[in-house]
Amino acid sequence: MNQSPLSQNTNRLPLNRALAATSIALTVLGLLQAVALEAQGIAPAPQSAMRKEMIFDPVLRLNAYEVTLPATWRFRGTLVQGTTCIPVPFQVFRVNSPDGLSALERLPRLDWAWGNTPAGPDCLPLKTAMSARDLLKYIADTFHVDYVGEGRVPPEYISFVNQGLARDRAAIAPRYAAAGMTQPTETVDVAMAVVRFRNGSFTMKGKFEGTVHCTHFPNHHQCYAEVRYATAPEAQFPAVDALVQNVGAMQLAQWNKAWLDFNNQQTAANIRQIQANGAANIARIKANGEQFRQGQAMRQRVHEEFMATMRRGTDMSMNRTKANMDARSRSTSDWVDYALDRQTVRSPGTGQSTKVSSTYSYTWSDGAGHFYQTDDPNYDPNGVLQGTWTRQQKVHGDGSQ
Repeated sequence: MNQSPLSQNTNRLPLNRALAATSIALTVLGLLQAVALEAQGIAPAPQSAMRKEMIFDPVLRLNAYEVTLPATWRFRGTLVQGTTCIPVPFQVFRVNSPDGLSALERLPRLDWAWGNTPAGPDCLPLKTAMSARDLLKYIADTFHVDYVGEGRVPPEYISFVNQGLARDRAAIAPRYAAAGMTQPTETVDVAMAVVRFRNGSFTMKGKFEGTVHCTHFPNHHQCYAEVRYATAPEAQFPAVDALVQNVGAMQLAQWNKAWLDFNNQQTAANIRQIQANGAANIARIKANGEQFRQGQAMRQRVHEEFMATMRRGTDMSMNRTKANMDARSRSTSDWVDYALDRQTVRSPGTGQSTKVSSTYSYTWSDGAGHFYQTDDPNYDPNGVLQGTWTRQQKVHGDGSQ
């Protein structure tokens, strides 16, 4: 069975689009902070005080992202395999000041999808788009910090995003037209949120910056969310906020091409296999000299064989993708905790798991969402701090013992 060159390229367009959109989102978060600080009259930190670090892809054996950060700050970062909703790998990293009190984190990407294609178990169980504002409220609650309020997103930034979205849509429109596909509609929502929390005697201030990018096809919808989180002692926060506006990750063109080539090779191999099996089936039909009724029965059997071949081809592709994902995501939960300088602890009473800083060895909780951390194995905050405190158990990043 023959397949047109156009149909062979249709699966590449969403992947190309997702990869490009992910790269654009990196710029979106950085520009969001830069525009906001400029509106407050805060000058950016000098670029001469910055250095660059690389995030390496161990599967393709290439540097995937270049991260710019303050020269004296510590860096940890890794590349994480994408999900079945959006297969493009994503980067997570954490940079923190020499004293360990101030930090900027790029949190793991959140993916979800709904429509005529079932979402995989590694996607969020959402069936609609989520606003960036609601996303940040959810993230703040997950981090057990006090949600102070929304940050102001400058109107000029919203205009910049809309103009960029229009240019991007116009640039890719000819490719969808050439492939005979309906071009999807896209939306980008941005928000900021200010939070506070305490770490021992320090009153800490933080800011979440989030984008939610959604692509809507006629019968399928997919979204992903990306969040940056800056924290510092409250008195130092304005200076730290101005400094980390220069922190950002740039996707490298060589890795972009290598990743697309790798996926296109898999797609082409599956198509060739399906075409070869289909051609053999059609040849058997033409050689059959039976009457019309028998010919119809044969065509039905060939159709069933072809559909089974397509299913097998899809299963092969999914198995190869899973093997690739397993190569990257082995012990992902622990590695992400390590990369973000976090540890996961669990309450021995309720079994609830919480992400906390890995700077300290021992974590206590009062059961009301407050945590105290220390390196002293003999320290007990009961009787010193208000409330009843329970020492938390260290567990794996996914909450398992």
